[in-house]
Amino acid sequence: MVDKPRMRLSRIIEMNLGFLGIQFSFGLQQANMAPIYRYLGADEAHLPLLWLAGPVTGLLVQPIVGALSDRTVSRWGRRTPYFLIGAVLCSIGLLLMPGSPTLWFAASLLWILDAANNITMEPYRAYVSDRLSESQRALGFLTQSAFTGLAQTLAYLAPSLLVWWGISADLVDANGIPDVTRIAFTAGAVISLSTILWSVWRVPELPLPPQEIARMKAERMSAGTALRDFVAAVREMPPTMRALGPSMLLQWFAMFAYWQFIGLALARSIFDTADPASSGFRQAVLLTGEAGAFYNAIACVAAFAMVPISRRLGAGQVHAAAVALSGLAMLAIPAAQDRAHLFPLMIGIGIGWASMMGNPYVMLANAIPPERTGVYMGIFNMFIVVPMLLETLIVPIIYRPLLGGDPRNILLLSGAMMVAAGVATLLAGRVRPAA
Repeated sequence: MVDKPRMRLSRIIEMNLGFLGIQFSFGLQQANMAPIYRYLGADEAHLPLLWLAGPVTGLLVQPIVGALSDRTVSRWGRRTPYFLIGAVLCSIGLLLMPGSPTLWFAASLLWILDAANNITMEPYRAYVSDRLSESQRALGFLTQSAFTGLAQTLAYLAPSLLVWWGISADLVDANGIPDVTRIAFTAGAVISLSTILWSVWRVPELPLPPQEIARMKAERMSAGTALRDFVAAVREMPPTMRALGPSMLLQWFAMFAYWQFIGLALARSIFDTADPASSGFRQAVLLTGEAGAFYNAIACVAAFAMVPISRRLGAGQVHAAAVALSGLAMLAIPAAQDRAHLFPLMIGIGIGWASMMGNPYVMLANAIPPERTGVYMGIFNMFIVVPMLLETLIVPIIYRPLLGGDPRNILLLSGAMMVAAGVATLLAGRVRPAA
């Protein structure tokens, strides 16, 4: 077994810098894809279907890539090739997205962009688990959560920063997509690739011991072996992981719906408009970015604050409280009439988001066998993408008949689900790990 010496905080930060690039890309999507689709003429009720790329590519790509990365033997390591391939594809997608001439073009690019991010995501989480001893994994994963907060703060805020620096929010191309959006996506392409290259260079993977390489080479790496590994891992899934299923279903359905409709909800409640061609709508998009930047900044700070609290109280208890608080904030957002009422609510969203990106992985990493980290991280991602997939299929059906065609009602639904997720997490914490 390879020794895993304790790493300095500075090295853990460098190791996770690539995660900042991945999450900057996700932040740009969360803040801008719904407005881009609306600029290109999409109907509100159909927005979730246009986000189908994320859950479907996550469902198909991540478990297989996670299993393949467990068996990969290369001069670069077993996880690094996936980081690099994903980063290059992601950068290309970000460069092209804001120039989309039609709705179908933008939706097709999102499939490429999400596939690229999914190629990178679970091998990156497995890399952190590979590189750190059990005593430092909580710090490693919560550092990833902090970088998620920082990256998405910058991504959400990027268009507003450009406006503050003098670029008009009303400068748009022939398709109605603002210039500030295009510039932000170009910056994201550079950040996505450069940060992953830095992490790979500064904190390379640990070399595998000869006996581990021999074991991996004994059976050829292929989609077939990855599928067999996947099926066996599902059959032997640890009880702790199974118990987290209901909580993950509720919180990720809710969060995905929140990202899709928060901008449209604020356009109605604060700017009294549903017209994507109006100046008020563009101002709502900027406000959504600023509010998103604020809650992600809160998440960045909260992630580090959760490290000692999670050690003392347990990751499950902390996560339950955090997602419930986030749900209460979502329930209150539709009543917010201005910035002064909106921004305090973002504190609750930020605390919940910090926990979602860190604490479930702390609970998972200590419950799964180290040699199968990649495949189990990929399977655990299914606990995220399946709820997203359900959301994309269910919300278009219920949006008008049950929710009145009002995006503010989506936030009420999401808030109730987040509170329920907190209760489900507490119940999951009562499950004893397998002996």
